[in-house]
Amino acid sequence: MIVYLDESGDLGLDLTKTATSRHFIVTALVCSTAKPIDKAVKKIFTGFSKTETRSHHGYLHAFREKPETRRKLLRLLADLDIGIVVLVLDKRRLVADIADEPHVLYSAIVTALMNHLVALPVAATPEPMRLIASQRETRSDLNRQFTDYLMDHVITPPGVDLSVEIAHMSNQKGLQAVDLISWSYFRKYEYGDPEYAALIDQRLWEVADALA
Repeated sequence: MIVYLDESGDLGLDLTKTATSRHFIVTALVCSTAKPIDKAVKKIFTGFSKTETRSHHGYLHAFREKPETRRKLLRLLADLDIGIVVLVLDKRRLVADIADEPHVLYSAIVTALMNHLVALPVAATPEPMRLIASQRETRSDLNRQFTDYLMDHVITPPGVDLSVEIAHMSNQKGLQAVDLISWSYFRKYEYGDPEYAALIDQRLWEVADALA
């Protein structure tokens, strides 16, 4: 089993700042093999002009794509045998200040998402689980702390061996796919715009509340 992971929003807690998002969302895209997802992303590139291909530097990024590109990829992904788990943190509901550094808070939120995922019956199959997370930090020590934290705190079912790695989205087409999915659900919760999420909802396994 492969789990691609990405997030949308920021971890700022001062909601008086206009640039601070009200929500922080972490999304897992689950599949048994990477090939169908890779093929879907490649299909998007075949529709680009030479100029568009050069400007993308080899990978898609949801924020800068045209609406028709986003819709096309979401429809392609919706036809695949994949699963999606979304963890939503509504920062307006926090009752106390969180003193942790952002990278520590991020590790805890990802752990919560993964514990929701591994608790689902569909994820209980005794097989290796390869988690590939989109790179957030450039410092190797912070990346190592993240992987170590997950290995210590994600409670996997018996027989499920978890491995954690960090990659840039340019090197993993699955990260480009989950980037778009996460962006789509962020649009839904942050701006009340469900258009894009509705295109992939049929593959949604669970939306979990980070504060539940």
